[in-house]
Amino acid sequence: MSGCFIAESLRQLSEYGVASSVIAVDSIYHARRRPSQKSPAQWIRYPQLPGNFGLSSAGRLLGAVLLRRVRHLHRQSPIHLIHAHAALPCGQAAAFVSRRLGIPFVVTIHGLDVFNRCFEDGLAAGWRRKASLGVYESARKVICISDKVQRLLTDVMGAGVTAEVVYNGTDPNVFAPGSTPDQAPAILIVGNLLAGKGHELVLRAFARVRDSHPGLQCRIIGEGADRDRFASLAQDLGINNHVHFLGRQSRASVAEAMRDCTVFVLPSRYEGLGCVYLEAMASGKPVIACRGQGIDEVIDHASNGWLIPVDGLEELVQGLQVLLGDAQLRARIGRAARQTILDGLTLSHQAQHLMKIYEQAAR
Repeated sequence: MSGCFIAESLRQLSEYGVASSVIAVDSIYHARRRPSQKSPAQWIRYPQLPGNFGLSSAGRLLGAVLLRRVRHLHRQSPIHLIHAHAALPCGQAAAFVSRRLGIPFVVTIHGLDVFNRCFEDGLAAGWRRKASLGVYESARKVICISDKVQRLLTDVMGAGVTAEVVYNGTDPNVFAPGSTPDQAPAILIVGNLLAGKGHELVLRAFARVRDSHPGLQCRIIGEGADRDRFASLAQDLGINNHVHFLGRQSRASVAEAMRDCTVFVLPSRYEGLGCVYLEAMASGKPVIACRGQGIDEVIDHASNGWLIPVDGLEELVQGLQVLLGDAQLRARIGRAARQTILDGLTLSHQAQHLMKIYEQAAR
């Protein structure tokens, strides 16, 4: 509720007359959270067997916890539609409540792990897959954040699912070009510090291009389990004095960092779409991302961004050398990137598309 997936789209939807009651959920094994004044939500805690093992049944337990709360809300003001985010546990809980109260539901898939394998095999992964299939079959509409996500879904389910692509949007007023030209050259990464996001690739490429670009810095926003490993790698590569781990930042600070960077880089290996790419593009910056991910539906190589193969170190080094060395090319790509966002990937575009789906699903 503090980020871009739900809170920002809800604020935009409210301008189109959609009234929402937001329930945010978390397992009893996690620390209790408090509602944000900027993004109010009712926080509900639910029982779950620890880890991914319990994920296949967590939605039914959550649904039982939610039923009384949703019934009360429904009596106060009739609910026309439930929008769940992710099949497990929220989609499964929505299906449970939907059957008992007669309220239709839709579910959004936000990533590439469409059937909740959680990078695992075995019996529990099979249970999660079966539970996810049940959610998608029951939903009035499955909303996919990219064509890639939709293909992963329909390649398995075929005509057994009703799916539609709704790209995430971003706020072009918050994420906008700065009024001053580039200062000292800087590469920016924004994302969880996890192996799959490609931080290691960027650090290795940075070590190879730094000497060609005096004063070049690498700024990394985000937290995650692999932070210490990345910091050690920067030390081993001799670039630790030029790499800055900035931790988790506010949305305003992220927007400022994007305005101040020279190139935005996130060579993620496993990305359904990636809101940070859209934010950097809206900020008028050249973005380097990987082919085969959802974002390559948005980026046209060397036109409004830059695409490299997954784990393509040589291609990343080459791309950084080209972009860091050519201010006119950066400016041209940055202008085209922002125009791409303005033409169809703002929060307003996303909200209008969701409105149509809501109206169809609630009939």
